[in-house]
Amino acid sequence: MANLKDLRSRITSVSSTMQITSAMKMVSAAKLSRAQNAIEDMRPYAEKLNELLQSLSASLDSDTNSPYSNEREVNNVLIIAISSNRGLAGAFNTNIIKRVRNLSSEGYPGKSIKILPIGKKAGDILRKSFDMEKSYNTVYDDLSYDAVAEIAEHLMDLFKTHKFDKIELVYNSFKNAATQIITTEQFLPIKPASQRAGEAMSKDYIFEPNKAEIVEDLIPKSLKIQLFKAIRDSVASEHGARMTAMHKATDNATELRDDLKLSYNKARQASITNEILEIVAGAEALSDS
Repeated sequence: MANLKDLRSRITSVSSTMQITSAMKMVSAAKLSRAQNAIEDMRPYAEKLNELLQSLSASLDSDTNSPYSNEREVNNVLIIAISSNRGLAGAFNTNIIKRVRNLSSEGYPGKSIKILPIGKKAGDILRKSFDMEKSYNTVYDDLSYDAVAEIAEHLMDLFKTHKFDKIELVYNSFKNAATQIITTEQFLPIKPASQRAGEAMSKDYIFEPNKAEIVEDLIPKSLKIQLFKAIRDSVASEHGARMTAMHKATDNATELRDDLKLSYNKARQASITNEILEIVAGAEALSDS
């Protein structure tokens, strides 16, 4: 059994750690509330805009398709790995790294794969086994639509100039504070809607000036919104994952502290008992003499 001094030192250390994890949990909870409201407010708009764009694209003639919807033979693939700049969030970043590796090996075997990380944690690991296109770790310093729009424009240029034949997003989609869903989403080329959706769009709406011009204006905006939504999803998921991880860490630290206190009290009681026995034995020895 450890001596009393060591036990006191460990109890102090664990208590200090527990205070830190508890504070981090409360900070993440406050940030989660804002991030959750932001993604929940944005999600219906982004989904409706994407639905509208796909339906419009499906109703267009084949010769008026946008360069962003052209499907070609896939030889060069760019994977956007959206993670975080900070750790202490459980398996949040690890799951992104695993999904990217599985996607490259199982989804695109034999293809040329490059990674564009948004977030430091995934980039630091993936650069050891993949070629990097570019990194955008500073986007979280002041997250805004304009900053994300610049990234989206860069991605559109990469696809339009045929540097990449397909661009995929990998990110954590926010469900609730305890659950994040690893999502793989095709960014480019734009996925066409079903022919039925295109027919419904052509019957239900009158377009001015015409569908082709509207689609040409909508596509860049829709892609920027899609990327912005994915990053906001990831931010909310990060705070939820960190809050959950810090909650579990606080519970574990509390349990460990209680166990250490119990061990300390037992050791202290044993020490006091031994001292009493020694005093009694000494007193009896003196009385006998």
